Amino acid sequence: MPLLSVENLTVDFHSQRGHTRAVAGVSFEINRGEVLAIVGESGSGKSVTSLALLGLLAKPAARIESGTALFESDKLGSVDLLPLTEAQLQQVRGNDISMIFQEPMTSLNPVLTCGYQVVEALLLHTALTAKEAEARTIELFTEAQLPRPAHIFKSYPHEISGGQKQRVMIAMAMAARPALLIADEPTTALDVTVQAKILQLIRDLRREYGTAVLFITHDLGVVAEIADRILVMYRGRVVEQGTVLDIFTNPQHPYTKGLLACRPRLSIGKTRLPVVADFMDTDAAGNLTARAGGGGATPTETAILQLRTNSDTTKTFPVEQNPRSTADSPLLQVENLQVYFPIRKGFFTRATTYVRAVDEVSFDIYRGETVGLVGESGCGKTTLGRALLRLTEPTAGRILFEGTDLARLPAGELRHRRREFQLVFQDPYAALNPMLTVGEAILEPLRVHGVGGNRAEQKARVRELLRTVGLSEDAEQRYSHEFSGGQRQRICIARALALRPKLIVCDESVSALDVSVQAQVLNLLNDLKRELGITYLFITHDLSVARFMSDRLLVMSQGKIVESGPAADVYAHPQHPYTQQLLAAIPSDDPARIAARVAQ
Repeated sequence: MPLLSVENLTVDFHSQRGHTRAVAGVSFEINRGEVLAIVGESGSGKSVTSLALLGLLAKPAARIESGTALFESDKLGSVDLLPLTEAQLQQVRGNDISMIFQEPMTSLNPVLTCGYQVVEALLLHTALTAKEAEARTIELFTEAQLPRPAHIFKSYPHEISGGQKQRVMIAMAMAARPALLIADEPTTALDVTVQAKILQLIRDLRREYGTAVLFITHDLGVVAEIADRILVMYRGRVVEQGTVLDIFTNPQHPYTKGLLACRPRLSIGKTRLPVVADFMDTDAAGNLTARAGGGGATPTETAILQLRTNSDTTKTFPVEQNPRSTADSPLLQVENLQVYFPIRKGFFTRATTYVRAVDEVSFDIYRGETVGLVGESGCGKTTLGRALLRLTEPTAGRILFEGTDLARLPAGELRHRRREFQLVFQDPYAALNPMLTVGEAILEPLRVHGVGGNRAEQKARVRELLRTVGLSEDAEQRYSHEFSGGQRQRICIARALALRPKLIVCDESVSALDVSVQAQVLNLLNDLKRELGITYLFITHDLSVARFMSDRLLVMSQGKIVESGPAADVYAHPQHPYTQQLLAAIPSDDPARIAARVAQ
């Protein structure tokens, strides 16, 4: 019998405006020791499905309208999870089914040590004494490959990295050796090397304990690395399911084809990314239909799909032509830039040492090109980007923008020059003031700098910017919470364009977006570069995105640039061991590799 069998699960959310069907008749099975991946964009119903199984939906707004979820529990026997009382669910959660939530920082209690939180779970779900639970927690931290497990045991969540917090969550989830592990976006926004270690850890735990895994994600590259079967969801419905090899080599539904095609790939040169809308039409009810004329696939999309089924072509690296001439002078010159942060001991004592976040960094950016800056979290990428705009004060070095040293400009002159360079922040949710309408948010830089003419002309400029980033003019009167993540990022880009800057620093601007929305934003940035002549410094930890966007590439590690050169050359022939390590950790959807993993 399957470990879990879900039939016709339907979930509605009720509010004063009416009700929304978040999950509509979803059915699937998962066997012991199997990894089933649920794939789809934000809002497709992936997380709602998993929360419904554990009775974690927000009540009374969320309501399960129909369905069954038969689970083979060690304590309760064969039981339907959906009608269980809270007391009965407490026996299932943690013991039989555990969950790794998407954001470990908000899932861990900030005022309790990491070790205590795992000990608490063990005392609740097992018969261990407090001393035995502490010893078992150290063992779990060791199995989760946490460095210095005894030190992590005594550390608070804010004292460890994002990848380490995620491993603490995994250790807590595996404390009672559950039969089913639900992993909700466990690798979102993690570095490729940390992501690879997390995926390997989940594989090891599955092999050692025979744990089944329900893996929820929007990243198809990750799915190719870990899943046995795939369930594709769109707007609360299951549109396709099958083995991982079948889905990647022979997708049947146009939505699945779109998801596969819109991911940037290392082997593809500077082309426009397809989007899901290129493969399908959506009717008023949200139902998907294939486009007339072969599913709507363009020659570019067909070539991408062929690349996914032909492992021989994944090693080709087309070289782009450098858009600048050798006679051009750099738009931005960075010379020996340093950003040091002091470490102080005690409240009144002087700094005893320094963290060298940016250490003797030098590079140039020319007009009309995109320079990618890649590296893991903590390498100094964001600090470098903020230092260029003087949002973080540099310790030493020069930042020459059109020959003017920004590092030494007085505050008044710097404010005036800031019209010429802008920043698109990583989190579009935090970057917009929730108290301002979208129109007011875009209008604000025009008003602050006194440009764009009178009020009417400035408002006309706002509407023009909204059209430029693909939003309707009525968005001007709405608030940021009324938009999706991808739409919010478009609003942030419109705001950055308001002052017609010459340079835009994009700081992880697509890292948390769905692959289809990410493709739309990347295409938009390239369109704006071509039409308006904008220059980009593109900061990211996603090497596939950096490969697609960049003309030249800078690889950063521990505050230093360890490798640089044309993007195609760096990816085809990496010279530094750190660059080679980053490239080796990228998930692969090569069918030959998937087949080998499944066979193993």
